[in-house]
Amino acid sequence: MNLNTIAEVKRPTSADQITQWRDGYAWLAGGTWLFSEPQISTDTLIDLERLNWPALGASPAGLDIAATCRVAELYRFAGADEWRAISLLRECCNAFLASFKIWNAATVGGNICMSLPASPMISLTVALDAIYTLWPRNAPPRDVHSVDFVTGNHTNILQPGELLRSIHLPASALSKRFAFRHASLTHLGRSAALLIGTQNAAGDDLLITITAATPRPIQLRFKRAPSSNKNAAGPRRNKLATLVGAEAAPISTVNADVRDRRA
Repeated sequence: MNLNTIAEVKRPTSADQITQWRDGYAWLAGGTWLFSEPQISTDTLIDLERLNWPALGASPAGLDIAATCRVAELYRFAGADEWRAISLLRECCNAFLASFKIWNAATVGGNICMSLPASPMISLTVALDAIYTLWPRNAPPRDVHSVDFVTGNHTNILQPGELLRSIHLPASALSKRFAFRHASLTHLGRSAALLIGTQNAAGDDLLITITAATPRPIQLRFKRAPSSNKNAAGPRRNKLATLVGAEAAPISTVNADVRDRRA
């Protein structure tokens, strides 16, 4: 879509060149959402392409993902042999309702900053205990835990002009085994519910991350996996539903209503 309200496109080679922020400014990464509908309150785009951030950087400490990393780049990343959860990256990429054209334009950071319940990059990074590095305007960088970033449906903690710089996935989380469960009302549709479970090799750190069905990510931690006793399944399910409901009740959207998500 043509954005006929745009009067200027800035192309900085460093984020420090944007020293002031005002209403009407917008960061531009992949632009797959930005160009999908009118932006009547935006008159200036600030293109991140010339910042030339390396898309992916692996080290013994984990994986660093630039906010400008394309979804297709993340999908193709192989990773170290000991990173058992590396295929979770591809599972979450496949949870997009998007064509290959979108995959080659949309960015990991853009999907996170949209902060929609069905954003699979939020599901991925929260499940793997990611740390986000944020760059405010005229202030030092700050690190935040991924689970604290999204505050509601399409809302987050970003301040005006603040930029998501990178996402760090720790090696300890990437080394865990995982389970991935995705529910949608249509084949290859947007997520109605997305659950990811991770557990370390010792089996004493089970983390269940719930997204898509709730306005913000919900995490449940256990020292060990719940008992497989069938007689305890009903009460356990009711207890989990109470815990989730206390944190954030399921929501209704065009993708699914509350009844579908609660089920």
